[in-house]
Amino acid sequence: MRRLDPAYAAHLKSGATTLCTCWRLSRSDGLVLGFTDHDRALVFDGTTFSPANGLDGSETTARLGPQVDTSEVMGILTSAAISEDDLALGRYDGAMVETWSVNWRDPAMRHLRRCDTIGEITREDGIFRAELRSQGEALNRVGGRLYQHLCDAQLGDARCGVDLDAGAYKASAVVSAVLDRHRLGVSGLDAFDPGWFALGIGTWASGVRSGIADRIVTHRNDGGLVVLGFEEPVGDWVETGDNLGLVAGCDRRFSTCANRFGNAINFRGFPHIPGSDFVLKYPRSGDTLKGGALVR
Repeated sequence: MRRLDPAYAAHLKSGATTLCTCWRLSRSDGLVLGFTDHDRALVFDGTTFSPANGLDGSETTARLGPQVDTSEVMGILTSAAISEDDLALGRYDGAMVETWSVNWRDPAMRHLRRCDTIGEITREDGIFRAELRSQGEALNRVGGRLYQHLCDAQLGDARCGVDLDAGAYKASAVVSAVLDRHRLGVSGLDAFDPGWFALGIGTWASGVRSGIADRIVTHRNDGGLVVLGFEEPVGDWVETGDNLGLVAGCDRRFSTCANRFGNAINFRGFPHIPGSDFVLKYPRSGDTLKGGALVR
């Protein structure tokens, strides 16, 4: 059962309330925005909740059990608060949204009603609608480990142990050509072999995408021009001269871990597990079937 602050509970029982709704939106990059459906700004916990370009909330469902509760907020796209470009760039994906019920006469009387994450966002005619998913959404994420050939660690994390600050695993590049939506020509990577940054991460240091990390799919040398292929359509946003920092990639195979990173001892996969093809295999003359490791 929820416990309400005594002053807030007394205000509810008074029979004549002066309540409004406030939303505090916290993006993954640290930016915090405050909105309210009241007609003047409110301030509490160090956040100013602005009525201008604020949000309008829908009805909220509440379900028993582990189901995910959902609601919706709607707002106007403006460059001063939430811009269409920021939504398209994914800056609000997965952002945390706190929904407060606040006495606008005395903001100290307030109650945190929900804490959600932003799910699907739609945009139309200068209006955006953001789906709010309850904390039960976390139960849909895969937990634990899977027995598989590939490593399940993230390159450079504590389980992996590779030091990505080493000069061999990071570099800076400058966009020299926008080839198409997903491919960019870059300079500054001549010292690295093609494929070194494939499946790595590129974090933009300038331009419209500044601060955004994009996954690199391919790293090739095309007639003397170093070409990076990205998972997202970065060509729609970047320009010649934009800078980005690169981190080497890993395809999570045992051979890559051992040969490229010299880190076989920390490999977090199970490369010796026989695959389904091994189950269907039958003995043949010349096969080595001594129970030894299948992968070295």
